[in-house]
Formats: sequence, structure tokens, C-alpha cells
Amino acid sequence: MKKILFVGAGQMAEAIIAGIVNKRVLYEENVYVMNRSDKDRLDELESRYGITKVCEDRDFIKNVDLVVLATKPKDVEKVMQDIAPYLGEDTTVLSVIAGISIETFENGLGKRPIARSMPNTSATIGKAASGIAFNKAVSDKMKQSILSLLNAIGIVKVVEEDDLHAVTALSGSGPAYIYYLVEAMEEAAVAQGLDAADARELIVQTIYGAASMLQKTGEEPSVLRTNVTSPGGTTAAGLRSLEDHNFKTIISDCLISAENRSRQLGSRK
Repeated sequence: MKKILFVGAGQMAEAIIAGIVNKRVLYEENVYVMNRSDKDRLDELESRYGITKVCEDRDFIKNVDLVVLATKPKDVEKVMQDIAPYLGEDTTVLSVIAGISIETFENGLGKRPIARSMPNTSATIGKAASGIAFNKAVSDKMKQSILSLLNAIGIVKVVEEDDLHAVTALSGSGPAYIYYLVEAMEEAAVAQGLDAADARELIVQTIYGAASMLQKTGEEPSVLRTNVTSPGGTTAAGLRSLEDHNFKTIISDCLISAENRSRQLGSRK
């Protein structure tokens, strides 16, 4: 893959750009970005990452190997109309837009190689968790190029397209759930008298340590939880409160709501 163009300059586009530039997946001179508006944002990305902004020169699109669509779902139709006349016959399109189906892009951009992925914003630090699906037109070589790109910013799992709704709910939106958990834990810790900075450091290390235990030991989470829980102890008391407040049901409802929203976004097209 020689040249990659991002269409859209929001947080997800920046997260992936930061990941591939910082990890040297591509040299910054081979990474381009364009947006329908907000030229100041393009200037910001160009200055921050050394990439190149593309403004009115739509003919440039013909020269790229991969176009990454990273706009808002509501802007998809206008964006497709804008770029479709300029796409090369074999140009591959990778969408990182929540909810919008491969079929929608085939209808708007023609029968070409199209992939659909859902990374998360942890791509910025090379820790993304992504799912991806391909249409039949994507060659094995291009699949490997795209997988290498996404692996460089974290991990990626190839799934059936319909399962991307669940991936969106789980790992696409997942960082926000974790941040919300940290907010809640920190507020509770401060209310109990801990210093906010100390509480934050303890919480972050606790989450990092627990995640590392899951990753490095290969143990089931239920086993690790049991190992921490002494009968009648403090952990057991805390877990009992979570059970009394239907913690697992709350998490399930959270994921179901996010998945349903992803499907709703897709059904509009």
C-alpha cells in the first residue's frame, strides 16, 4: 500500500492517523486527509502529524490505493456523491463509520473492493481493538495490507459483517464505558476521603493490572475473580452489592442498546 487517503478529519480519523504514523506503518508523506469543511482542522492534522491535507483537488483521489471513510454517519450520502466520480476502478475503500453497511457503499461507490471496520480511539496509542469484514472484491493481498495496518494500531478480528454491530457495541464504544467506570470509582473514592490524584493513580493501575492478568495468565475471569474473593471478606461484600444491583444485567443492557443503535444507523441507508 503506497498511498492512503482519509476522508473525514474527526477523532477516529486522527486516532488511526496517529497510530499508523507513530508506528511507522506508512511514512507521513504517503498519508493524506480531506474534509468537506473545517480547513482549520486539516491544518491542525497536517501540522501535528506531518501528513498532507487535500482540499479541492478531487482528482488526487485517483492516485491513492486505499480510501478510509471516517465521516459521521449522517454525512455518508453526500460524501459518496462527492468522491464516487474520482475513485479509480480498483481503489479499495475502508469504512470506519458506525452502522453503515457494505451494501450501502457498493450502491454509492460501485462494485469495488470494500472493507468495513470498527476500531476504537485507543488506536492513538497503538492499543485499538477492531473488528473487520470484507466484500468478495477485496483481494487477499489488500486484505493483508489492511489487516497489517489495523494490527499496527492494536488487534483486529475478522468477523461476519452482521457481527460488526456487536463489535461496535463492545470494543468500538467500550473505552467510553471504562472511562465512565473510572469516573464513578474516582468520585466514590474521593467521597470516602481519598485524594483525587491518588485515587486516579490507584484506579488506573488496578484496571491495568487486572487486564494484564487476563492477558498474560490466560485464566478465565471467573477464576481470577474467585482467587481475589475471600469468603466473608471485603471483595465479597463489594461483589454482593454489584449482584444486588443487577450489575450483569446493566452491562448487558448497555451493549444491547449500543448494538441496536448501530443497526438503526445502518437501516437509514
